[in-house]
Amino acid sequence: MGFDMNVEFLRMAFWQIVMVAGPVLLVALGIGLFIGIIQAATSINEQTLSFVPKLFVVLITFGLLANLMMVQLSDYFYFIFEQVAQVG
Repeated sequence: MGFDMNVEFLRMAFWQIVMVAGPVLLVALGIGLFIGIIQAATSINEQTLSFVPKLFVVLITFGLLANLMMVQLSDYFYFIFEQVAQVG
């Protein structure tokens, strides 16, 4: 297992992180931006007003995408364990 193979595994790991965490983080960013615009327009500076809706939407998104996340991660780990078994 050479340096190039290790770099490829690291690239794949970073891509998996982006694919698994990205959708949830994008939804949180979108909701936070939307609520921030509403707060700026109405001059409401309540911290819980931005936290509670973001929490609920992120939990719903996580619940809807949990199956996809688990399938992607299990496929990746299956591939990695297969590669480790070939080396050992």
